[in-house]
Amino acid sequence: MVHLDTGLLVLFLGMDLLLICTPGPDMLYVMARSLGQGRRTGLTAVAGICSGYTVHTILAAAGLAAALRAVPAALPAMRYAGAAYLVFLAIKTLASLRSPATPIPGATPQPAGRVLRQSMLTALLNPKGVLLYLSLMPQFISTETGIPLGFQLAALGLLHVANCAVLYGLLALATARASHALTRTPKAARRISAVSGTMLLVVAAATLGTH
Repeated sequence: MVHLDTGLLVLFLGMDLLLICTPGPDMLYVMARSLGQGRRTGLTAVAGICSGYTVHTILAAAGLAAALRAVPAALPAMRYAGAAYLVFLAIKTLASLRSPATPIPGATPQPAGRVLRQSMLTALLNPKGVLLYLSLMPQFISTETGIPLGFQLAALGLLHVANCAVLYGLLALATARASHALTRTPKAARRISAVSGTMLLVVAAATLGTH
């Protein structure tokens, strides 16, 4: 008989919300984007992160999780690639402050498409997300429900994406609102952008520290 194990689902929901609320690379990345370029960019970054985790969900359901277990060296490679990409974004942000002729990053949000691509790539290269599918989600999959394991993994993955969308979206709105109050002058806006670039470097370091 096909049935859903609601007990496991509720337990996963609580665990997932706890993990998302724990400060980590994703949270710092959303804050850095929202602080440096405002609400629209912050929410676009959240959409990019959720898109990246949706891809993770599809790949995990298709068997990527098993493949990564078979090739342990793939995970550290993703970690280094993700950290390098974040360092690139941070340097780009900080370098834009050196020229007086350059528009203030906080005052001119980047094109939504670019932010979406950058954020999606950041999520795809974040090993914390991959580890979620490798270590946590399999513990909440039951062979007694009659539901194919791939479908169960996909359902948990999409629930994680929904949780990220809500919590990170609220974080982006709160951070952007605080940023707006702190960037009333060009000098203050440049300082906030400098903080944003520095936070991206912190995210890169946090990514390297993920095991």
